[in-house]
Amino acid sequence: MVRRHELTDESWALIAPLLAPGRMGRPVRDRRQVVKGILWKLSTGAAWRDLPERYGPWKTVYERFRRWSADGTWDRLLAHVQQHSDAVGQVDWTIVCVDSTTVRAHQHAAGARKGGPWEGEALGRSRGGLTSKIHLACDGHGRPLAFTVTGGNVNDCTQFEPVMDRIRIARPGPGRPRTRPDRVVADKGYSARKIRAYLRRRGIAAAIPERIDQINGRIRRGETLCRLDKAAYRRRNVVERCFNRLKQNRALATRYDKRARHFHAMAALACLRLWLP
Repeated sequence: MVRRHELTDESWALIAPLLAPGRMGRPVRDRRQVVKGILWKLSTGAAWRDLPERYGPWKTVYERFRRWSADGTWDRLLAHVQQHSDAVGQVDWTIVCVDSTTVRAHQHAAGARKGGPWEGEALGRSRGGLTSKIHLACDGHGRPLAFTVTGGNVNDCTQFEPVMDRIRIARPGPGRPRTRPDRVVADKGYSARKIRAYLRRRGIAAAIPERIDQINGRIRRGETLCRLDKAAYRRRNVVERCFNRLKQNRALATRYDKRARHFHAMAALACLRLWLP
């Protein structure tokens, strides 16, 4: 019986080759059981010590999660499943929607030892307290293509290029990875000359409305207003629906991880689940 939030046989068959055990060393615990335990943690947001016994010792599951987070295993799994979906035509490249969401940090998320690879551990202080931000780009079906994690006080437009540069889906045969959608849709927070120039340089159409101060400035200078494809812009809500589905995982709706790389891994795992069959 497959429990709620656990992997089906079809999903496991897709990612199992990337989690194959090594040829040397002592036998390791069943990897599917470990992944199920990590998914339980992602779904519930509970402490590692509260992991049910059916998933094995909590220390074993946590150490495997920590190790796979450090070596980029979750990012490789996400890229592998995206490649598989693109090969069968399930990625909608007609539009890519970009936006961000703020995640409130639990009090236990603070206090990590200094000196980690992530500056400030992607925690920012705002009026509501400590928060983190997930900056994300999704395809026309509302499935995540790429994301970055920053402190909650980081401006959205500063992460536009890093997120777009992370869109990189390899092709099954020869050829360069797919990196460019037909059109990018975003709200007024991304209406900046630098962003529009970046999209023009890459040959990507933009459906980004201008702010009122930018419109007034163009009128004063006698410049032509930017044309907005309203039909494409109406599809921007797919990114909001994507965030809604991601935040159904309680470990992502509220940040409990002290280390930014662990929170990044939880976000990658949540994105992976949206791609799995």
